[in-house]
Amino acid sequence: MEHVGDVPLVLLIGGYAQSWHLGTKMSVRDTVTAWRDFAPRAFPLPHPSWRNTAWLKKNPWFEVDVLPVLRARVKEVLS
Repeated sequence: MEHVGDVPLVLLIGGYAQSWHLGTKMSVRDTVTAWRDFAPRAFPLPHPSWRNTAWLKKNPWFEVDVLPVLRARVKEVLS
């Protein structure tokens, strides 16, 4: 993350980005579940691929818990 500099919000989309920037060895699900550990600056997110539709269905907490906080953070950063 030191290479990114002073950016107020970083979206870490997918396992490769999460592993690289956070140095984690966790699965995408585990990293996204631990999103509070990285917020408000970084948000680990699943890749928005059609292949992840099953992931989103298996993890409904993502839409309920993470997305509202992320939306609020985006608004905060943009204002």
